[in-house]
Amino acid sequence: VLFRLITFILNAFILRFLSKEIVGIVNVRLTLLYSTTIFLAREAFRRACLSGDAQRDWSQTFNLLWLTVPLGMFWSLLLGWVWLQLLEVPDPHAVPHYGSGVVLFGLSAVVELLGEPFWVLAQAQMFVKLKVIAESLSVILKSVLTAFLVLWSPHWGLYIFSLAQLFYTAVLVLCYVIYFTKLLGSSESTKQQTLPVSRMTDLLPSFTGSRAFVNWKEAKLTWSFFKQSFLKQILTEGERYVMTFLNVLNFGDQGVYDIVNNLGSLVARLIFQPIEESFYIFFAKVLERGKDATLQKQEDMAVAATVLESLLKLALLAGLTITIFGFAYSQLALDLYGGVMLSSGSGPVLLRSYCVYVLLLAVNGVTECFTFAAMSKEEVDRYSFTMLALSSSFLVLSYLLTQWCGSVGFILANCFNMGIRITQSLCFIHRYYRKGPHRPLAGLHLSPALLGAFALSGGITAVSEVWLCCEQGWLARLAHVAVGALCLGMTVGTALLTETKLIHFVRTQLGVSRLAHKTL
Repeated sequence: VLFRLITFILNAFILRFLSKEIVGIVNVRLTLLYSTTIFLAREAFRRACLSGDAQRDWSQTFNLLWLTVPLGMFWSLLLGWVWLQLLEVPDPHAVPHYGSGVVLFGLSAVVELLGEPFWVLAQAQMFVKLKVIAESLSVILKSVLTAFLVLWSPHWGLYIFSLAQLFYTAVLVLCYVIYFTKLLGSSESTKQQTLPVSRMTDLLPSFTGSRAFVNWKEAKLTWSFFKQSFLKQILTEGERYVMTFLNVLNFGDQGVYDIVNNLGSLVARLIFQPIEESFYIFFAKVLERGKDATLQKQEDMAVAATVLESLLKLALLAGLTITIFGFAYSQLALDLYGGVMLSSGSGPVLLRSYCVYVLLLAVNGVTECFTFAAMSKEEVDRYSFTMLALSSSFLVLSYLLTQWCGSVGFILANCFNMGIRITQSLCFIHRYYRKGPHRPLAGLHLSPALLGAFALSGGITAVSEVWLCCEQGWLARLAHVAVGALCLGMTVGTALLTETKLIHFVRTQLGVSRLAHKTL
């Protein structure tokens, strides 16, 4: 968390010295080149090698993993040619050294692939701390170097971010190499005794005539994973591919959208995602997958219904709070984070739209974690096919909506996609509990008093934004924040008085969490 906070502050500092066009090229165009190269070269290898037998021949696994390097070189050269010859090239006066940026970002992908055998071995041995430290250290050093170069040599343009990216991948690989060098050099270490290798040269490619160069079972599994995950990559990075190949936005708008998207998704990553993952495990343990609700243990059904109802209400309240107050404070938040570059133009509208999307994300996270835990395997397979169709339609809808309303179209397409997913999950939950006495979907109903408090807060903060933000000076901004704090306090107070069942649930969960920490 500390590393993330430091990186967040450094990035906010760096943004004040950049143009929207450079941010768009780096965060969308060049980052897409890097992520696509990395994905095509290693993702399938990782999944295949991590799912292998513990008693396998590790030398064959390492040989297979080293094939990611020449494969990465191939994809880097091919995609680099596409990025330089087929895609729109930015104005060299606004974004200098674009060609060098493409070369160095492609090279950084190849450098990162040099650490693939070490990464897979660390994951297989559950060296979680190594991964956290290596990635955190690499990211923060990259941000420090970027900030230094932006101040020292701003005229370097894309050289700054390209060198920082190359530095990031080099540090990441070195962290793993240094760790295993020290670990394998210490014969007294208990970790060293459990490793399938005894010296560093065992991690390098090896050729012997007595056995095959690679495990063909793993190699075939790699090809299967590649076919499965190729479409997933297109859908995961769909927005960036649409922006890059269809030219629906200029480079400046791409930069602003990417920053707002990253800011808006912070809440989902830090708050909603951990809740979704934790309670998916809970529902999976309480309910028997694929078993009809009438055949489940009724006490388990009651517990699951109570928890689901409370989670739905908690997600709805959190999402509504972010949506209502996000509308009035988006411009101020963007001004504080990135200055005029973000707070003017399309930035505030994008963040306000994203606040609505966060509300849908919150509700969808809860409904899907229950749905996936309770569905049978056949239902999960059908749902996965539906998700694939939805994701494909998202790409088409994104293109059409961005033609109509610019970068906001991406968020509207996401909202539509999320709305369909929520509807499917709600229908499943309704059918699941239809024959029983429990009604967990009641968690989506709020008291009139609380709805009135949200509406009043939204109206007051909207008026406050018009009169106090953001061109009236720091005193007016502080007054705007104070108005928001009072409205938030009133809303929270109303929730405490009206949602007593939810408050009891939250207190119970906090008590369980404290007890678990004391036990550990």
